[in-house]
Amino acid sequence: MAAPLPSTAIVELRDAIAGAVFARGDEGLADEAACFNTAVVHDPDVVVGAVSRDDVIEAVSFAAYFGLPVFVQATGHGAFAPITEGLLITTQRLGGVRIDRRSRIATIGAGTRWGAVVEQAARYGLTPVTGSSTNVGAVGYTLGGGLGPLSRTYGFTADWARGFTVVTADGREVRASADENADLFWALRGGKVGLGVVIDMDLELIPLTKVYGGGLFFDTTHIERAMRAWVDWVHTVPDTVTSSIALVRFPPIDEVPEALRGRFALHLRYAFVGEAEEGERILAPMRNAAPAFVDLVGELPTTAIGSIHDDADQPGPAWDRGMQLDDIDQDFVTAFLERAGAGADVPFIAIEIRHIGGGATSTSPSGDDAVGGRLSPFILVMIGVPVPELFDEVLPQSSDRIVEGIEPWIAEETNINFLGHVASTQQFASAWPADAFDRLARTRTTWDPERLFALGP
Repeated sequence: MAAPLPSTAIVELRDAIAGAVFARGDEGLADEAACFNTAVVHDPDVVVGAVSRDDVIEAVSFAAYFGLPVFVQATGHGAFAPITEGLLITTQRLGGVRIDRRSRIATIGAGTRWGAVVEQAARYGLTPVTGSSTNVGAVGYTLGGGLGPLSRTYGFTADWARGFTVVTADGREVRASADENADLFWALRGGKVGLGVVIDMDLELIPLTKVYGGGLFFDTTHIERAMRAWVDWVHTVPDTVTSSIALVRFPPIDEVPEALRGRFALHLRYAFVGEAEEGERILAPMRNAAPAFVDLVGELPTTAIGSIHDDADQPGPAWDRGMQLDDIDQDFVTAFLERAGAGADVPFIAIEIRHIGGGATSTSPSGDDAVGGRLSPFILVMIGVPVPELFDEVLPQSSDRIVEGIEPWIAEETNINFLGHVASTQQFASAWPADAFDRLARTRTTWDPERLFALGP
């Protein structure tokens, strides 16, 4: 536990920082530290709203001098537990995207959301290998690996990272790339946390302007037929297809489109890289498997790629739990629907299963990075109803019951971006292969021997 800060320390920090500085109890701290998940309220000793790399260097040096653990938050996604001590650096103001058209490299500021990168890249006929939501921070998502609608075709987003600018625990600004500080570069591509404060990232873009994609919605009576068809179908599709399904319980509220309002449906998300005619042909078995009451699949510009999953883009209370699955089959469908299907009373607004296996995600193009979850072909995520009173007991217990039913298919390893709330060191370690986790520990010790940067549960 760090000693109380001297009364003059915050004054001196404010003098050194161009951005905002808040001490616990200050008006404005809650807004500066606010998360996308509004059920989590941070209240650290100090918050620094950095507007430059110099601000980050000053904040890290201050924390090291006073023995304060350092936390980092960009867009506020991925927060599942409150920060109640130490120094929080918010990097949301370190935005911006610069694109070198010749090299197809985008330099992306730490606080930049995917939407800005997608829009800028489209001007040059390019696109990033983005996540499913364009509202999420590009850098934070990439640090954990990054999976989205193009993943089976192009791999993890981290596979396209070409360099990072990082402020390390000793207050230095360093470059990490294949040619500079290669051990840190290895760790930043998938290691997620505990390595430093990323100021910006160089990401290679791909020459792509359109996809054939969107969503099919199957009503309650057709969920089982459509899901069984999907489980067989994904074993036949080429690497140019990335898809997922989600059981969605749409609330009967005005914010939900009328066609979906109050329904329990299966949402098939589909993205094909290639000509529309071929994408239509490949999707035909799913269109023929059961009648879709809404069909939104068609040719899309890459600027509309976020519409495929149509993830939430407004803050609110959130609870989710994720894991990866080994190969699934019809027995899995039976076990899953028994506990999560139409006959089950479960407090989840969505349960998604993403197919990521058999394509470019399976191997690292560099042959060596810290990304977890490459060898498990499916990801399952349970998203609870946004009622915080259910977060501590009801949702964990309900998710446990589903997990018990599908346990034979649950993989030992998962990916840190999809893990959800991390409650134990063992759970945290499951986000990487054992050898990668051990190597990450050694790399963190090299770059942060005093464990300044917060890590794990």
